Formats: sequence, structure tokens, C-alpha cells
Amino acid sequence: MQGNGFKIGVIVAFLALTLYYLYPTVIWNLEQKQISELSESEAEQYKQDNAEKLANLKENILSLGLDLQGGMHVTLEVGTAQLIRELAGSDADAVLNDVIDEAQATATENDTDFIDEMQAAFEARDPNARLSRYYRSDADDITRRSTNDEIAAYLKTQRDAALDRAIEIIRTRVDRFGVTEPSIIKQGNSRIVVELPGVDDGDRVRNLLKGTARLEFRTGADAQDFTNFRTNAIEFYNVTPDSTADSLNTQPENELLEHLGFVQGQSSYVFGYASENDTAAVRALLGVPEVQRMLPRNTEMLWGSSPVSFNDGVESFALYGVHRDAELTGEVIESASVQFDPTTNVPEVAMGMNSEGARIWSRITGANIGKPVAIVLDNYIVSYPNVVTKINNGNSSITGLENVAEAEDLVNILLSGALPAPLEIIGSRTVGATLGAESISAGLNSILIGLGIVAIFMIVYYRTGGGVADLALILNVIFILGILAAFKATLTLPGMAGIVLTIGMAVDANVLIFDRIREEQRGGKTMRAAISAGYSNAMSAIVDANVTTGFVAIILMSFGSGPIKGFAVTLLAGIVCSLFSAIVITRVVIDYLTRDNADAVSFG
Repeated sequence: MQGNGFKIGVIVAFLALTLYYLYPTVIWNLEQKQISELSESEAEQYKQDNAEKLANLKENILSLGLDLQGGMHVTLEVGTAQLIRELAGSDADAVLNDVIDEAQATATENDTDFIDEMQAAFEARDPNARLSRYYRSDADDITRRSTNDEIAAYLKTQRDAALDRAIEIIRTRVDRFGVTEPSIIKQGNSRIVVELPGVDDGDRVRNLLKGTARLEFRTGADAQDFTNFRTNAIEFYNVTPDSTADSLNTQPENELLEHLGFVQGQSSYVFGYASENDTAAVRALLGVPEVQRMLPRNTEMLWGSSPVSFNDGVESFALYGVHRDAELTGEVIESASVQFDPTTNVPEVAMGMNSEGARIWSRITGANIGKPVAIVLDNYIVSYPNVVTKINNGNSSITGLENVAEAEDLVNILLSGALPAPLEIIGSRTVGATLGAESISAGLNSILIGLGIVAIFMIVYYRTGGGVADLALILNVIFILGILAAFKATLTLPGMAGIVLTIGMAVDANVLIFDRIREEQRGGKTMRAAISAGYSNAMSAIVDANVTTGFVAIILMSFGSGPIKGFAVTLLAGIVCSLFSAIVITRVVIDYLTRDNADAVSFG
């Protein structure tokens, strides 16, 4: 053991540090087992009594990936076409819109870059035409003289910036949502892949991710003009039946009224009410050119975001009339929080504005006392209150929310900011907790079976030396899990495969060492000399094999994503641990066993 004091200290310190980081995971699983044995009410009470303790444990446990504990996998795509339209602003015309539509169809069909297709489609119409007629930016040195290639490069820069900004906003929203170890990565030039372990409320997450958070404050439509429009639109769809077919039925039929209802004494700013199944039909009927021409100037109709219930118990959505142009946007919001109405205890969202927003809000509310102001989020009206008095301090509230969760999500969206472009969910899947438990069981079984087979082989073939190698293997697995826990990495099913592979690599190192020792013994060296030479001569081969594999793991970790990255992280940790266990731990144990008797260890 002479000269091994430092090595023993390193081993003890490494093992102690590993157990320290694994301790919360062990205690957490024991707590969960204890909770599972309680009744539902007892379990809930236990969680409340130990909320702080459980929260601290959960924050420091070895996190399991989506494939092990269940959760959601969502792929989102940034609406590049709409972003490009918005960058053109008021300069956009029918030609540009046609080019964008054509480019979008081509890019989708051929899986090519949208902006490249847009430039090609634009130049195909007129080779001499310039995109600079639509796009200018002093900050990016984009002028009327910029070439189409320069404009295309500028648009790609804007798209990349929008994608990066969207990732930041989604990360902020997910963090506020309380997901442990989420994975949010860029895929290609317009997609984002989000993995949320442990999440089971799919609808809530989808709304949270794709909500653009475009908050607007709009004044209500002119009451008299909007009432006249409603009357004219209903009259447009009146059809009197043929009296020869049914002389008793002379009342007009109305296709619009088949989908739309009214309430006695309803607001002049409400066109009508429709069930969720009828909203699309109403939108189509009111969207025909003849009806749209009746709509008052600078006016549009938006649905309410929350349903209302009437005496018949049927939930319906109100269709409101508002001015098309926003008086104020969500950019002025600098604070938001969930509060409760002191009278009804219903949750609402209180908002605070910056100085500029407060000044504009004061003007808006002062000019519209007794009239409604719509609070519009993503083109849906979440609140339509009447202004009672002028508001000078910039504070206001959003009411009409269904529950606390909806209020919390709205606060989350407002505080994280508006997405620079709309996001569309193009794919999502949910991994159930049951499937996750089956994956854990399968992964653990593979590790235990693999470890058991290797352990038996090593003992049979290398005798005492094999037993020492098996001890190092067990410590190797503990070290890997400890490293993952220390760096707050996530253990995935491919990560478990990486652990199984590491077991084989660790044994490979011991096989090289032990066979070298055998060769040295056959050459006539004593056991101690053979052990020393065996470790020395096998070192180069062991290091070469592990370093080359380590390079591959680093490449996979740097450029891979999802399961590939999980495999690479675990493999890299395993390489470090296998080198340490094979070179340091086994040598210290073998030196200890041969301390008094050089022949106490047999290598088969």
C-alpha cells in the first residue's frame, strides 16, 4: 500500500462526493414510495406538511428524461411568411402577397428554404424588379439601392433573430410553468423542439407555447353604426319561403340566425352569441364580400376568449365589434400579477404600465368614459370592460378568466413578452407515465443483466482479478450517476444504453491489463513485477481506445440533440469513470491484496 495514500484519498473523496449528490435522489424515491402507500387524503396532507422538504429534494434529484418519466414532446414552426409580411409593413401589396404564398407552397412541397424560394419567385415575375421596394432598414444598411441578394440576406438575419427570440421567450414561459429540466432546441432554420418531462396537461402547454402574446387595447366600435350593420347583415340572409310550397309558412328563413343567437338587452357592441361548433360558420357567413362592405370603416369583429352561460346551460361565445387599429400594445406592460376580486374572489390579472403607456392609457380612458375598451390577446377579446373613470396611473386589470391557472398562464405570457412571429404546432406527442415506468424497468433490467453476465464471466475467467474488476464496475455505475446528478444532467433511455456500453468499455480495460499481467508472468516475472508491468504496458492501448471514443462522444454531444445528446453525455461521463476505476481503483485493491502475499491474487 506504500505510495497509494494519495490514490486512496482521491477514491474516498470521489465516492463521498458522488454519494452526496445522489443522496437527494435516494431520499426522494423513498419519500415517493412512502407517499404511494398512503391514502389519497393522507398523501395530500403529507405533501402539504413537507412541501418545503419535498421541493428542495426535487430540485436536486437526478432528473429523468421524457422517455423515462413521461411528458410532452412538441415541435413548433415559426411563421416565417407572416414575419416577412410584417417586415414589409404598409409597403406590402398584392404582388408581394402572391409571391409569399407561392414561395410558402413551394418551400413546403420541396422542403427548401422559404426566403430563397421567395426571391426566386419574385425574380421570375420580373428579373429587373427589386425587393428593396418593400424592405428598408437604416440599422442594417438596407436601402432602395440594395440588391435582391442583400435583401434576402437581411430577411434571413431577421428570421434567425426571430427564432432565437422565440426560443428565449418559450424558455422563460416554460421556466415559469415549473417544468424540471426542459429541453428547448433549435431545429433547422425555422423550427423549435420542446421536451417537457413530467407534464400531463397537454392543452394548457400547447396554449402556453403557441400564444404569441400580442396584447392590444382597442376601443369599441361606434355603437349606432355597429347596430345598423347588425340589422343589415341579418336582413341580407333573410329568405322568404315559396308560398306555393307551404301557404302557412311565410316567415323568412335566415341562415345566419341558424348559427347565431341574441340575448334580450345585450350590449350594442355585441353582434351576437354562438356555440363553439357554430363560430366557424358565423365567421364564414359574415366574411362574404357583400357583408364585409356593410361593415363600418375601421371596424372588425373578434370573438371573446371565454364562453358565457345562459339559462339554457349552453355555453356560447360573444362576437364583439372593435376598432381595427390598436390604441395601445402590450409593449408598455412592465408588471403583471394574479390578484383576486375582493367581492367575488374571482382571479384576475393586474397590470402596470410604464410612463409612456400610462400617459396614453390616461388619454384613452379619459376620452371613452361610459364606453368599452377591449383588451385583445392574440386576436381574442379576454376582457371588454366599460370605462368608468379616467385612469391616470397606468394600472388596469384583465377579468373574465376561468380559474387561477389561466390567470397564472396569462401573467407568464405577458411577463415573458410577445413572440416576434406566430408559432404553429406541427407535431406533438405525449409519453404516459406508465410507458415511462416500463422504460425505467427495461433500462434497469438491461443494466443489471449486462452487469451480472459480465461479472460472472470476469470471476470465472480471471478469478480474484475478475472479482476486483467487478467491484470497480459497481463503483463505476455509481460514479456515472453521481456525475449526472452533480451537473444536473438528465438521465434518458439512450443514457441508460450509454451506461451499458460503458460497462463493456470498463471491462475491456481490465481485460487488457489482466492479459498483460498473464504475459509478464509467463515471461518469468514475479507477481508484483508482472502487475506493475501489466498496468504500465496496457496503459497506451487503454488511453487510445477511450480518448478516441471520447472524441466521438464530444462530437455527438455538441451537434446532436434529444436522445443522441443524452447518450453522448452519459457515454462521456462513463469514459472518465471507467478510466478512473480500471486504472486507479483496481490497482489500489490489487496492491492491497498482494501486500503480504504476492500470490494472493490469481488472474486465471
